[in-house]
Amino acid sequence: SIDAYDHQIETLLASHQDGFIFKSLPGAGANLASRMIALFGTDRTRFQKAAAVQQYSGIAPVTKQSGKTAVVHRRYACPKFHRQTFLEWVGQTLTRSDWSRAFYDQQRDKGISHYTALRALAYKWIRIIWRCWQERKPYCEETYIDALKKHQSPLVPAILKRRQMANNP
Repeated sequence: SIDAYDHQIETLLASHQDGFIFKSLPGAGANLASRMIALFGTDRTRFQKAAAVQQYSGIAPVTKQSGKTAVVHRRYACPKFHRQTFLEWVGQTLTRSDWSRAFYDQQRDKGISHYTALRALAYKWIRIIWRCWQERKPYCEETYIDALKKHQSPLVPAILKRRQMANNP
């Protein structure tokens, strides 16, 4: 019966008006793409900015400040299934997206924990997904890397090094 459900999920995803957007995301198979569609929905006025998705899903950090003391922590009051969806998916992007891996490695090199680095990566990805969703365009890795090059991102050398190592094992 699990195979029947998987087949039904794939069929519904293929027929969904935004299915092509979420299927274009690296590592988002039928199940994770469907879960992201459930979060975003089809009403593009629901989330006016990417920050709204980041906050709703629990990916955006919360800052508590009192006097001169400020503490940043993860968001607890959120739909945990949506937060988990993003965390599971960004884990899949580490082997399928050069910039994702470069960003994750950069975070880990700073001494940031695995899960905090995944949340930081999900924070970036949500902005990209939101834009693709708003413009009804599939994700393209090369377009994003070109934008990083244009803005002289510090990730670019790491991405180029990673690609060079992949081409010359």
